[in-house]
Amino acid sequence: MPKVRDLPHKPGVYLYKDRLNHVIYVGKAKDLRRRVGQYFQPSRRMRADLKTRALIDSIWDLETHTVKSDAESIILEGRLIKEYRPKYNISFRDDKQLLMVKVNLSDPFPRFQFTRLKQDDGCQYFGPFAYSAALRGTVNLMKKKFGLRSCAPLLPTEKDFKHCLDHIIKNCSAPCVQRISRAGYLDRARQACEFLEGRTTEMLQALEQEMRKQAAALHFEKAATLRNLLADIRATTRSGRKFTRDLPSTVIPERDLEELRDALQLPAVPALIECFDISNISVTHKVAAMVCFRNGRPDRYRYRRYQIETVEGQNDFACMAEVVGRRYARVLREGGKTPDLIVVDGGKGQLSAARAELHKLGMFAQPIVGLAKKNEEIYRPRTPYPLVLPRESGALRLLQRIRDEAHRVANGYHQLLMKKRISASKLDECAGMGEAKKLALLKHFGSVEKIRRATVGELRAVPGIGKKLAENLARLFQPAPPAADDDGGQIVYVLKEEKSGSSP
Repeated sequence: MPKVRDLPHKPGVYLYKDRLNHVIYVGKAKDLRRRVGQYFQPSRRMRADLKTRALIDSIWDLETHTVKSDAESIILEGRLIKEYRPKYNISFRDDKQLLMVKVNLSDPFPRFQFTRLKQDDGCQYFGPFAYSAALRGTVNLMKKKFGLRSCAPLLPTEKDFKHCLDHIIKNCSAPCVQRISRAGYLDRARQACEFLEGRTTEMLQALEQEMRKQAAALHFEKAATLRNLLADIRATTRSGRKFTRDLPSTVIPERDLEELRDALQLPAVPALIECFDISNISVTHKVAAMVCFRNGRPDRYRYRRYQIETVEGQNDFACMAEVVGRRYARVLREGGKTPDLIVVDGGKGQLSAARAELHKLGMFAQPIVGLAKKNEEIYRPRTPYPLVLPRESGALRLLQRIRDEAHRVANGYHQLLMKKRISASKLDECAGMGEAKKLALLKHFGSVEKIRRATVGELRAVPGIGKKLAENLARLFQPAPPAADDDGGQIVYVLKEEKSGSSP
């Protein structure tokens, strides 16, 4: 491709387009000319997998944006992927944002927190930062350096001090017990803000001197730790200085909302949108998620997760009907505000199931649409044919962001429940077994296997375990016919060995 020869040897982002001028891939590079040129080398084409070959065959045009650093290229790449949603990209396609740090200097004793969403709440924000691991390490070091608190209360008290070790290990200046005045603490917080803005020369010099000192003393592990801290600080503060400058804003929610209003012919801009997605991978743990977007941005406080209760087997339509019915029956019962638009993940079937539940609740005029994944078609009530918007449409991109966020939350909840089920003990299946009794048994016997082999008499010797619970527990572990033991005729349960691979 002739354009490749004209590319600079600078960091930046490149966009590949097809014959229809649609963006099909967004990538980043430390050296644009070298990275883009690799795609068109015959040797790379021969070694590439099927997906990469298909991408190379589809490339018709190229667009690039140069930036100042690799960190900026990561941030810009993520923003462009969220806007264009290219089909050959996997990362950055959900609504998850890069990490930022926020602090409210008007609080009595400000604390520095991580966030992914910038709001108009009077706080001071730093970021976004491209390297989250480096950011967390830098902020931890910053808190220790300036004696900043990590506790959650807005105004910590002596009660919080009793349960905190940070002051003892000299990580906190303990404003909760007046070890430092409010003015002194605010001065430290302002110094920390300057640190995040990149004024780190003195600290970097001190750390570098200490690193060399440890290396000279042959304390190589400590020197390596300090070396990694130096790298984290440099990566974090460099991105913190430059991220807001010269980078275009590619997602404008207000504009997308106006386009969505016009596309769906709504009476007003849908300021409050709620979207539902079902995670129905198996008959176990069928779940749903509802996410809320306010003014085109996630309102995570209003997110809800549901376990499906009434549906047998795999039935997406019935699951959608149940969760929509439960959600808005409660909203109406509590006198809450109904959304300006409801979005369901799916086509005609999911839309019809959701509408039927809304009609049962008397919500006949509620705006609702379905967004089908395969061709990104928008299904509307009383309209036989789906609405197909251009891929670059802001209205479609907004719906996709909302739908993908609901999909992320639903899948995350399903995975969480599956992990809990896998890690659950066999003891949880015993009738009358609570957490305290389970811990007492494990503490007494040491393992589930030893509990499995215990007699009813031995189980009853554990404080809190009565005769009925001991018999239920022994019966749980597949008992053989009972026999009398030598301790006065108590029942002994001879347990079968479980098949290989089964969990206790």
